[in-house]
Order: sequence, then C-alpha cells, then structure tokens
Amino acid sequence: MNSNQKKNSPFVVIASISCVLLIAILGSVYYKYNTAQSTTNEQEPIDSLPLVENSTPAESTTQSTEGAPSNDIVPKTEPVKEAEPTEQPKENEVEIVNGYIEGQQPATEPTYVNGVLIVNKKNPLPADYDKGEDPTAKAAFDKMAVAAKAEGIELVAFSGYRSYEYQTSLYDRYVAKDGKGEADRYSARPGHSEHQSGLAFDIGEKGREDLWLTSAFGETKAGQWLVNNAHKHGFILRYPKGKEEITGFMYESWHFRYLDGDLATKVYEAGVTLEEYLGLE
Repeated sequence: MNSNQKKNSPFVVIASISCVLLIAILGSVYYKYNTAQSTTNEQEPIDSLPLVENSTPAESTTQSTEGAPSNDIVPKTEPVKEAEPTEQPKENEVEIVNGYIEGQQPATEPTYVNGVLIVNKKNPLPADYDKGEDPTAKAAFDKMAVAAKAEGIELVAFSGYRSYEYQTSLYDRYVAKDGKGEADRYSARPGHSEHQSGLAFDIGEKGREDLWLTSAFGETKAGQWLVNNAHKHGFILRYPKGKEEITGFMYESWHFRYLDGDLATKVYEAGVTLEEYLGLE
C-alpha cells in the first residue's frame, strides 16, 4: 500500500502544478482582454458620434416634438418672421362720401371741360358765383314751352336760378328732415347745385302740380314729350334713371340742363350722361 502511494506521488504533483498554471494563464488572458476593451472605448473619435444640426446643449436633453419618441433629440428652430409691410399713404388719395370729395376746399373758379360749365358733386362753383338766370337758357325754355303747348302740353319752369345762400338753407332743411345720407341723393350741397349756374330748370306741367318733383312726372305725356324733344331746344335730362352712381343724384324726371349749340342733341343721341359724354369720372 505504501509502495504504491510513493509511485503515484510525482504524477499527482505534476497534475496539481499544471492546473495552477492553467488557471493563472486564463486569468492573465482575461485581464488583458478587459484592459484592451476599456482602452478602445475611452479613445473612440468624437466625430464618430451622431450629430444633431442646429441643436444646443440645453436643447439636446429637453426638446421633443409631437409624434416623435420622447428620447429623440429634436432641434429647436425659430420660424422666420417676415417683416410686415408698412402701409404707405397714397399720393392724391381722396375719400368720397356720398359722391362728394371729403374735405374738398371751396372752389375759387368755375370748372369748364371742353368749354362746358360743369357743376356736380366733384366740381363745385365758387360761393360768389352769382350770374343769375342765364338769358339764353331762359329764351330756349320759352321757345320749348311754345312748341309743347302746340301739342296740348303747358310746361312750367317752377324752379330756376338759386343763389349759394338759398341752396344752403334748402339743403340744411332737407338734411334735418331726412338725414345727410338721404338728402345727398336728391339735394345738392351749396356750391354743387346746377341751379346756381342759372342753366338748370325744374320743369313740370301746369295743372299737375301734384306730380312736380316726382318720378311719376316722367311717365306723363308732358314728361315723355320732354325726354324726346328737349334736346331739340338745347336741354338734356340731367339725372336719368339708373345713372345715380355716375351723376351722384337719384333719377329726377323734372331736372333739365341747358347746353349751348347742338351739344344737347349729341348727348341725347349718345344715350349717356353729360359726365360720360365728356369722359369725366
């Protein structure tokens, strides 16, 4: 028994030493491997990391957008705000109120276009324009009244020349009655009335006073006769139906304006207003 143990002793010793050496070698290999890995991670180049454009350090950890995972880094960009255009006042810009130029200065001279005296909402007469009733216009009316009477129509010029002062009181009375907006449709402001020129007449039929200053007069025999024949005597229906936006005044079947020469016939045949015929705005 003892002899066998002695024979086996060297083998046991060698086996034990081999195991110890193997463990030591494996431990050394493991240690070197871990050391190499740690060194590689510490020295990784910065430019190998993912970059986020337009991001800041604070934004990289706090910003996110709806629909993106909460841990995604989203750059915060401010929208470019376009400069708001600055409104520049337009040169010669005017404000029109009820056909009149708001703030218009009083006229110092009458307005003539192609030799024709123009009196309307944009072209007033001076306050001191006071020539009274135009004798040529009155003579033309008298001649027209004779022609109408021959056909059984007795015309009456119930309103002719009006002074600036009278028009002022008349207009103010209409404003007090109907308000400025409505009054501006049928009554001219002082300086803007054709009656001040002495060339305009409000015409009616004798015995039919109830129709004076009404659109119904235009439907009568006398009214129709005037529409069709007044131009032969130098007169035009100054404010026709459907032309309020051009003339500035509502349809007035009774208001006729005298024009020199054959101009009334030319306007009549053209089927337009005086403003349209002369190319006025």
